[in-house]
Amino acid sequence: MKLKQLEGLLGDLEQFSNPKVELEQYPTGPHIASRMLFTAENSYGDITDKVVADFGCGCGTLSAAAALLDAACVIGYDIDTESLETATLNAEELEVEIDFVQCDITKLQLKGKIVDTVVMNPPFGTRKKGADMEFLSAAMKVASQAVYSLHKTSTREHIKRAALRDFNAKSAEVLCELRYDVPKLYKFHKRKEVDIAVDLWRFVPKQN
Repeated sequence: MKLKQLEGLLGDLEQFSNPKVELEQYPTGPHIASRMLFTAENSYGDITDKVVADFGCGCGTLSAAAALLDAACVIGYDIDTESLETATLNAEELEVEIDFVQCDITKLQLKGKIVDTVVMNPPFGTRKKGADMEFLSAAMKVASQAVYSLHKTSTREHIKRAALRDFNAKSAEVLCELRYDVPKLYKFHKRKEVDIAVDLWRFVPKQN
């Protein structure tokens, strides 16, 4: 599948109808999601025929992208029932098979490296300090091949240090810097939309 085609399909998905600020729910736009998954597959072969987990999947944009790129199995995890209902409808609309699981990522009790690749757009930790790190820690415990994740560019050094020192990463690489378009979703947002600089990371876990 070509990148433009993937972006077009993701652009038709339903997003949060009632976003929850405490969960830092922001939609992953089709531009970023398509490039994230396209790069994971075309540069590294980490999606097609692989078991892919989407942590904090929200309305399932990254999950859908993985399924459209022919992942062997896609599992989307999220704590929010409403988001998972929307994600399920999105999967049905695209006619792709995705398993959705309601759970708290930070309390995930998965034993060992049961998935090949984790993709995620975690909370950036602006409402709950360290939320991004909790997601990264959880992802590194279950991925056998790679973790793809978006984090604020301003946290780059902190992320790299923590991944290599604390989360058992063999390598932590910023693949590109992207502009994350945050629309006005919440009352406290003053401007119509804001661009945030984010890094697309690829973490490779050490093989235990």
